[in-house]
Amino acid sequence: MQGEMHAQAWLTLSLVPRLGPVICRRLVASFGSPEAVLEAGIVDLRGACTLHRESLEALGGAGRAHLEATAQEEFAHAAAREITLIPCDDPRYPTLLQQIHDPPVLLYLRGNVAALNSRCIALVGSRSASHYGISVASMLAKDLAGLGFTVVSGMALGIDGAAHRAVLDAGGTTIGVLGCGLDIVYPPGNNRLFQEIIATGAIVSEYSLGSRPESFRFPVRNRIISGLSFGVVVIEAANRSGSLITAGHALEQGREVFAVPGRIDSMKSSGTHTLLKQGAKLVHSVQDIIEEFQPGTLGCEAREGELHADTEKVADLDPDEAALFALLDVYPLTIDEIARISGFSPQRTSELLLLLELKGLVESLPGKNYKRSKDFTR
Repeated sequence: MQGEMHAQAWLTLSLVPRLGPVICRRLVASFGSPEAVLEAGIVDLRGACTLHRESLEALGGAGRAHLEATAQEEFAHAAAREITLIPCDDPRYPTLLQQIHDPPVLLYLRGNVAALNSRCIALVGSRSASHYGISVASMLAKDLAGLGFTVVSGMALGIDGAAHRAVLDAGGTTIGVLGCGLDIVYPPGNNRLFQEIIATGAIVSEYSLGSRPESFRFPVRNRIISGLSFGVVVIEAANRSGSLITAGHALEQGREVFAVPGRIDSMKSSGTHTLLKQGAKLVHSVQDIIEEFQPGTLGCEAREGELHADTEKVADLDPDEAALFALLDVYPLTIDEIARISGFSPQRTSELLLLLELKGLVESLPGKNYKRSKDFTR
């Protein structure tokens, strides 16, 4: 019960208008505890640090009583929704996040609390991702999960959703960080993804219940994505994007920044190319990520065995299959384009593509587009 009252005191402080996490923690450091801050007089509060008028009004007299009643109601609503409140002085609070300049004073969480202190890598990128971006995000997320890393992302459409989904399909752990209250599923179509993540991983937010997904919340939210992680991998991002904001937070927090190169004529990759020019580490495979944290990670040998098996598949192709396969790459082509380049008839091209797809060497995409499967890219 004492722990609940302490968490509720932090919750009360977090609801004070215009009292950000830095000032909030400064007040607690000055008075010794959130409970002591709530019991302090206005004169003492003013003496501790400069506060906005709205903050002082909320912490004094009738304002404080209303604030405490609101916090009590919020705490009850959170409990009813199986949401755990984790204040910043709780032993369960993520250690890496605690080290940033302005960590949230309180985290709302659904799911597995232990995931917060696991080995986390963030994967972020464009909401309107290309097939290439989705494929790379899925590959990296799956490989990271296979090596025991927890993948952190922002639950958005595109790269974020692909990363979360690939981890879940691989039986791994993933954390979604929301830019709204945990009682709101955003985007609305993510309800199934939300439920699957909390079954093994976690969904977290610093925002109170009922907070709408307004645009100003997402750049602030991004510091949590990077703050939870040892490093941030950016996969497809324009020069003005939330993903680059996340990368900026990572640099400020002393975290590793990685970028996946893309097509030079694609605006979706202009941001990642800018990061590479600025010194981000280029990612070609998961090994480029994990070698920054644990050289010689177990599991690489297994991957080498898979690659050997893949090579044998290619060696077993007949001449026509091999000729067509050699023309394909990671970038999709239509059947007509493949037929024109290869010199095969459209009918023969279609037959060969089907055979290659059945052998797992080729992927078919919407619009009768085809590309090499991700395990056979060059």
